[in-house]
Amino acid sequence: MERESAMENSEHKCDGNCGHCAHAAEEQDRELCLLRRNLSGVGNAVVVLSGKGGVGKSTVAVNLAASFARAGKRVGLLDVDVHGPSAVEMLGLRGASLEATEDGRIIPARTPSGILVASVGLAVPDADAAIVWRGPMKLGVIRQFLAQTEWGELDWLVIDAPPGTGDEPLTVCQDLPDPLGAVVVTTPQRVAAADVTRSLSFCDQLAFPVLGIVENMSGFVCPHCGRRVDVFPGGAAADLASKFDVPVLGRIPLDPRVCVSGDAGVPIAGAGDAGQSPVAAAFAEIAAALEREAGEKAAREAAAGANTQETSEARQ
Repeated sequence: MERESAMENSEHKCDGNCGHCAHAAEEQDRELCLLRRNLSGVGNAVVVLSGKGGVGKSTVAVNLAASFARAGKRVGLLDVDVHGPSAVEMLGLRGASLEATEDGRIIPARTPSGILVASVGLAVPDADAAIVWRGPMKLGVIRQFLAQTEWGELDWLVIDAPPGTGDEPLTVCQDLPDPLGAVVVTTPQRVAAADVTRSLSFCDQLAFPVLGIVENMSGFVCPHCGRRVDVFPGGAAADLASKFDVPVLGRIPLDPRVCVSGDAGVPIAGAGDAGQSPVAAAFAEIAAALEREAGEKAAREAAAGANTQETSEARQ
């Protein structure tokens, strides 16, 4: 691969001074150093992946961001699905556009709930026109979003990657400094598991941590009687979780309101009546699970830092 995974250097914490950074000299890559500096204010970065289209990956990414925002967190969403930037529509930003600072840095759009959003869908003049770009062009734009967007201080950055294991997810997973990990989306059918398996294998090959699996369209909860019906039997999430030894973060039931809210640009997990929705409750549980993982990671890093300091003092 062109570049080793950024995970190998995830212990490096950028102080914003590229000129005196031994890490930059080692990598001989100013672009990656600038990227690290730009994202130094991001607490936790999560990449949402799927092995195939049509499983509701963008729906999961958008509603996960909305769930964090509803909980009072500072949230950004980076949409790197270059050829299908649907997050823009789902967040009610159709017609909005990215702005730029005097020195050419990117100012993200902002939703009414305060989510900062950067997407190719906000950078092209015609949102309905096809984006016909080859790999190098896509890589350049994604790295520009990572290195030059004014994210500021965020608790969570949710990254919506396109389906598969191609240029876009590869660029993000290799260049992203100190990520919390990936959330992999599937549907219950076993036929979906084959494609999602490739996403999990992709993460293994990159040594990119997998936080867990989300099973979307997982049953239907009757709004009248509350009974759950498995419309798509199969249990793909449980099978994949067992095979790759990762948790099932949650199961999102089918609900027509998900489509209605997405079309209206108001994610169901962030809607005013979210507390009454089984879907919103499921997303809140997933967000809580990720919060716990972030807390555990911070505790591990603090313990490792203390041990390193004790070892250094003992040698003196």
